Amino acid sequence: FSKFAIRELTILLLLCDCVLIAKTYSVKNCYIYNDKAFCSKQKLSQIPTGIPPSVKSIDLSLNAFRKIQVLNFTNFPNLTTLNLKHNSISYIGKGTFSQLLSLNLLILNTNKIEHLEDDVFDGLFNLTELLLGFNRIQTVAPNAFRSLSSLKILELSKNQLQSIGLLCGIIQHTPQLKNLQIRGNGIKTFKSNDLTNSSIGITYLDLSENPLETFEVSAAVFPMLSSLNLGSPSRKLNLTWAVQKQTVLENVTTLELTGVQLSSGSEWTRLFSSFNSSLTFLKLNCMKYKLRFLISVSCSIPTVSQLQLQSNKLTFISSSLFQKLPSVPFATRNLRSLQKLDLSFNLIKTLECQDFAQLTNLTQLNLQWNNLTALNKCSFVTLSKLEILKLQGNLITKLGGAFTKNLPSLKSLLLNHNKLTAIGKHDFRGLYSLQNLSLSENQIQTLDKSCFSGLKSLTYLQLQMNNLRKESIGNNCLRKLVKLRRLDLSSNHIKYQSSRLKVPPFMNLSNLETLMFSVQRARGKGLFPSNLLQGLTNLKTFTCNTNFIASLPYDSFTYTPHLTSLDISANELLDITPQLFAPLRKLRHLRINNIHAHSLHFLIDANLTELHELEAKKNAFSVISEDIVRSLPSLSVLGLQFNRFTCDCDNSWFVQWIKDNNQTEVEDADNLRCNYPPQSMGKKLLHLNVQSCILDVGFICFISTACTNILILLVTFIYHFSRFQLIYAYYIFLAWLFDYKNRQKRAESQYDAFISYNTNDEAWVYRELVPRLEKEQGWRLCLHHRDFLPGKPIVENIADAIYGSRKTICVISRRYLQSEWCSKEMQLASFRLFDEREDVLILVFLEDIPSSHLSPYYRMKRVLKKRTYLRWPRPSEQQPLFWEKLRQALRSISTAEEDRLLLTRCPNVQLVRK
Repeated sequence: FSKFAIRELTILLLLCDCVLIAKTYSVKNCYIYNDKAFCSKQKLSQIPTGIPPSVKSIDLSLNAFRKIQVLNFTNFPNLTTLNLKHNSISYIGKGTFSQLLSLNLLILNTNKIEHLEDDVFDGLFNLTELLLGFNRIQTVAPNAFRSLSSLKILELSKNQLQSIGLLCGIIQHTPQLKNLQIRGNGIKTFKSNDLTNSSIGITYLDLSENPLETFEVSAAVFPMLSSLNLGSPSRKLNLTWAVQKQTVLENVTTLELTGVQLSSGSEWTRLFSSFNSSLTFLKLNCMKYKLRFLISVSCSIPTVSQLQLQSNKLTFISSSLFQKLPSVPFATRNLRSLQKLDLSFNLIKTLECQDFAQLTNLTQLNLQWNNLTALNKCSFVTLSKLEILKLQGNLITKLGGAFTKNLPSLKSLLLNHNKLTAIGKHDFRGLYSLQNLSLSENQIQTLDKSCFSGLKSLTYLQLQMNNLRKESIGNNCLRKLVKLRRLDLSSNHIKYQSSRLKVPPFMNLSNLETLMFSVQRARGKGLFPSNLLQGLTNLKTFTCNTNFIASLPYDSFTYTPHLTSLDISANELLDITPQLFAPLRKLRHLRINNIHAHSLHFLIDANLTELHELEAKKNAFSVISEDIVRSLPSLSVLGLQFNRFTCDCDNSWFVQWIKDNNQTEVEDADNLRCNYPPQSMGKKLLHLNVQSCILDVGFICFISTACTNILILLVTFIYHFSRFQLIYAYYIFLAWLFDYKNRQKRAESQYDAFISYNTNDEAWVYRELVPRLEKEQGWRLCLHHRDFLPGKPIVENIADAIYGSRKTICVISRRYLQSEWCSKEMQLASFRLFDEREDVLILVFLEDIPSSHLSPYYRMKRVLKKRTYLRWPRPSEQQPLFWEKLRQALRSISTAEEDRLLLTRCPNVQLVRK
């Protein structure tokens, strides 16, 4: 087998550290990340609502859909990818995808589709990839693919297609088709005439795992076919090869014949002759027929460069063939046309001067992950065309002048993960075309001030994870890297003990766009010199997440007005001022994760109007106010995971904003958790009942309390200054109330007069008034101590007495006016006085009362002006006239004429009627 060994053996290992910054927020049953909706594994039977129309990708895989219809996808004008695999879809309605005009990829693998009807993919004019594998498709309507004029990749593997003729309509309507996969169906015969009679542009054709018995191509219908798979490792194929002309498959470069059997050696020779001028990669896995012969024939094809012989039970390959190389193999020295050589992952310890002396056309040399300890001046002396040199993962401690000259075309040099401790003077002087230099993960402590001289084209320099100190970069060693655009100095031992530097280390790097830096803790606190970034006028991205900075001077970014991305995460920046961001008018991305911030209020006055992305994860703030959000008008992505949110009305506006806003994506919003109050700890923030916060109970309680206090003060004030007026108003109201109740009761009066008097005047009433009126005149009087019903409310007794009597006689004295109940009696009588035409109220004054004593009872003055009043005369000779006048008043006197006559008869008795 070694006689026919493959010319080049390439083992490639790609090691990539990929960082994915999640930008997600949630709707019901879906996560939204970077314009992509992930709704898989939700056991959905209906297409979810609420997915934003702006999404470009929807993943609905691993659910329970049985059918999809036209109304399911009506409002997604930007959708380019739709994933519906691993469901139970058996029916696709006509026109289901007709409104998805931007769709490029449709995945329907692993469902239960049996038939594709006409126009089932109507409207998908821009679809380029359609995956229908692992279904139950048996038939395809002639016009099912009529709209798919842009389709390039079609997978129909693992279905139940029995004839290649079923694909004729597909080929007719898909002129752009390049990749056709019909693996694992029931096709026994492949004849190009059954598929098409004209040439088509298919470049990849997979017919593997079919029970093929005949493969016939009679015309040049596949002029662009480059990869053909006819293998079937799980079944025995007795294939008849019927390719009429050698030229019909002349462009095939990859051929897989796994498990294929032909009848004879001549048939194999005829098969290989069909690819004699183009085949480069041949797979002969699981072969049963004379493997030695097949290897011999295949290696005789002059263009074959790779031969795969898996699962063939080979027994004659020596074990030493795959041992690691201890040195550069001698066989490579004479490959003068060789352009790429990969000797990685071996045990090479040294490089001899002649190892690559003849490889003058070499452009890429991979020597990573060997045991090289040192280089010398002649290691790469003749490699003038070398562009990429990979030496990472060795044990190199000295460069030995290997790069001082002789590599004028080198653009990328990877020396990371070695044992270098210092970079000496002019170590890279000969690499004037070098653009990328990686020295990370070494043990470098010293950088000579001229170590980077000659690197006139260098744009990317990696020095992270070394032992560099401030002196290492403070000697102007970077000053000549005038074209440098990206510099990584993170994870070193750089310490600053002053807040301002005499000579900033980046003064000449005016073209630097990206800087990753770290400042180590010094004397218990991290110092960030205010002029550290001086000279970086075009810096756009700055990262300093080191866990050591305790504060940033307010003028830290004065020298970087074009900064668009700032990452100061993982520090202890408890106090950030808005002035820090004053120069950053163009800032678009800000990451302040894990800085122990208790609030984001510094953003309110920061004037970050261009900020598009804000990450503030793993902090200690609990409330996001409306002012914070409003201060960031351009915000499109907001990350707030792992904070200590308060689930009360302080966050009600923020919760409602998350649900309603269409501009900003809140990452993983559905998983933001409550930290306070204790009974809500662990609950989802979005479950906060914001409706209960619309009615501000606290504010209502405040208003109620304030009103109560004002009312108490007002009542106190009024009582102190106007209590008599209030008492009077109270009596007036009671009088009006009883008057209203009794106004309709006009029954015959029970008494002729009700006598209202004070108990102090009771002697006069019983000595003078009662005998004169009851015994002499026969009037029936109502006296409260005699006629009021016991147990009945006093006010009702008074009212019944007044309204049950024709007249009311009030015996007025100073003590009468001071009595509460006497006042009530007179108030009730006064209401009756104003509501009836006849006189019902007679006032008898037992003594002279100054008008000032009447002022609290100003209504009495009005009574005196409107109706009759009598004064008890002190001279006894005038008393008969008083009694005469009183008797006349009790006889229903109702006219002014009668009053005038009475006054004429009794001139010494004062009678006033208005």
